[in-house]
Amino acid sequence: MKFKIVYDNNKDIIRVRAGRAAFTTSEGYGLSQLLSQKKGIKTVKVSSTNGSIHIKYSGNKNRVFKYLANLKKSDLYEAEPTTEELSRETNNHYINKILKKIVGRYAAQLFLPTPLNIIKIVYESIPYIVKGIDSLIHMRIDVDLLDATSLAVTLSQGMFGPAGSIVFLLGLSEILEEYTIEKTKHSLENSLMLNINKVWIETETNEEVQIPFTQLKEKDKVIVRTGTIIPADGVIIKGNAEINEATMTGESLPVSKNVGKAVFAGTIVENGSITVEVEAINESTRINQIIDLIESSDKLKAGIQSKAEKLADSIVPWNFAITLLTYIITGSTIKAIAALTVDYSCAIKLATPISIISAMREASEREVVVKGGRYLEAYATADTIIFDKTGTLTKSCPEVAKVVSLGALSDEELLRQAACIEEHFPHSVATAIVNKAKELGLNHGEELHSEIEYIVAHGIATTLDGKRAVLGSQHFVLEDENVKITKEKEDIISENVDKYSVIYFAIDRVLEGIICIYDPPRDEAKVVLNKLRSLGIKDIVMLTGDSENAAATTAKLLGINHYRSQVLPEDKASIVEEIKEKGKKVIMVGDGINDSPALSAADVSVAMKDSSDLAREVADITLLRPSLNDLITIRLLSQQMLDLIHRNYKLILLLNTTFMALGLSGVISPSATSVLHNGSTMLIGLDSATSKNYEINESEIIDIE
Repeated sequence: MKFKIVYDNNKDIIRVRAGRAAFTTSEGYGLSQLLSQKKGIKTVKVSSTNGSIHIKYSGNKNRVFKYLANLKKSDLYEAEPTTEELSRETNNHYINKILKKIVGRYAAQLFLPTPLNIIKIVYESIPYIVKGIDSLIHMRIDVDLLDATSLAVTLSQGMFGPAGSIVFLLGLSEILEEYTIEKTKHSLENSLMLNINKVWIETETNEEVQIPFTQLKEKDKVIVRTGTIIPADGVIIKGNAEINEATMTGESLPVSKNVGKAVFAGTIVENGSITVEVEAINESTRINQIIDLIESSDKLKAGIQSKAEKLADSIVPWNFAITLLTYIITGSTIKAIAALTVDYSCAIKLATPISIISAMREASEREVVVKGGRYLEAYATADTIIFDKTGTLTKSCPEVAKVVSLGALSDEELLRQAACIEEHFPHSVATAIVNKAKELGLNHGEELHSEIEYIVAHGIATTLDGKRAVLGSQHFVLEDENVKITKEKEDIISENVDKYSVIYFAIDRVLEGIICIYDPPRDEAKVVLNKLRSLGIKDIVMLTGDSENAAATTAKLLGINHYRSQVLPEDKASIVEEIKEKGKKVIMVGDGINDSPALSAADVSVAMKDSSDLAREVADITLLRPSLNDLITIRLLSQQMLDLIHRNYKLILLLNTTFMALGLSGVISPSATSVLHNGSTMLIGLDSATSKNYEINESEIIDIE
């Protein structure tokens, strides 16, 4: 590649220019990715407009110049922009819009003849007046009607200066709101794209192989089992399942589908197993739906936002009443207009959603996905938090401590067969069993078993050599499956369980052995629980399907007074409801398919980083880092959000009362009141969108590596 050096600080930054035709916008994204992978290059910023490449490096800069010189046209490829690139482009786009708005406003005042400037102001007022007419037709006395009335009255009185100020500041406020929403969308989009990493496909020889999601293509036969997300649009060619299509239809009840039926990316198999022939790769389907919900769904609005909107609209009639009363008492059109151009509702209605959206953006930049403002509010005010144990309070990478054979199988064979069955399911315990088998070199083939059936929160069932094999909890294996256990086996199990979680394995109703899982608490867990208590959480509860021994050990280590062991999924949900009935506001934190009913029942739910697809789908908040520290981050962010909103209420009340009083007394003109009111509204909205409102002292969050 030919280029010209345009900047070199001889330390760590260079900028070169390759020319306008050097690469397209999409190739620029690819070039950025390509160079970022090179040794010594830290960051790359590329502009296709003039072929500019800005590089921050370490080490020898000549190596960087060599990379650039050796680039060929054939090396370039098209790619999607990263979150950082999207963020930078969004910033530039909206800065340009704001500058264009400001320059256009003052250029018109300075250079346009008065008649043309008046025409411009009237033209720009039309959309707001149309909104007001719509409100009037539908008998809504709201902010749109108030803005339209202010514009109509000032224009009819020939007060084009105040009218121009109103239109200008309303336009700036809209740009600010658009900018905040757009920034949030990009952050959430990147976060949600991480949800599908690998998929299982059926090859032409009927083998099951796991591939990266990015390699999935049309006509592939993808296998989707209980609790996992359907990665692409397609048609079922084998099997049947109950599918949760809430992300597509909003309907929470699962739909039964079999061969020949269409399924869609982003929906969840709640029960069953299907093979889907891929018709369209659309990894953004689910992302776009969630983002659309965040932007438009009243159900996801924070209660405080809904209250703010109702409060704003309820104030509007009082504005009209004060305006009319002022005119009746003073007979002054000027003073009446001054009262009309100052209102409380506009600022309240603008600042509150911006505060909520900016808090969601801050959360996403800290790798926490929040699906709606109402969940941040609920998290800020909750007084009880309930944790699942395994994979949530305990480390996300539990290990197999021991394998105890109780039948004809050797310890190694028992582990090998268990790993063969478990590898299809996304849970930390399943991963532990699979990893232990790999560590010991215990390989297996898919011919070991037939179709696998996953029984949510209990275990797995399949057929081995024509015999029913089950793997799972004590309740599932011994009680639900009626597996026989002798006194001798009970004694052996008692001697081995100690502080471990235990997985039971049986074939043909005979207990073949147990797998003991060592799952110590996360290093940061105790510190996080204590910090949550200091932030207003009054009660911490642990629920687990594990044995009493394992549950008691974890509870004691973490200082948890309230816990329940051997809890079934439906029991978890019932316990959540039971606590809510006592007037408590509940946060539920979990990671497995078995936690989904409880996650749905809570006031607000949180899924851990390595959660199952179903848990992530059900949860209101998802952590994208494997640390409980982010639970503190969300609490601090959400409480700061509410503090900001309440501070804005007080500020809006003080400022607008002052402006109205000055206008009614004749101290300032309607033009000045309009500028002051709309200017303060815009500044409050701008302040609500800034990151400084959500500064968190890192010492408040202790991260133990």
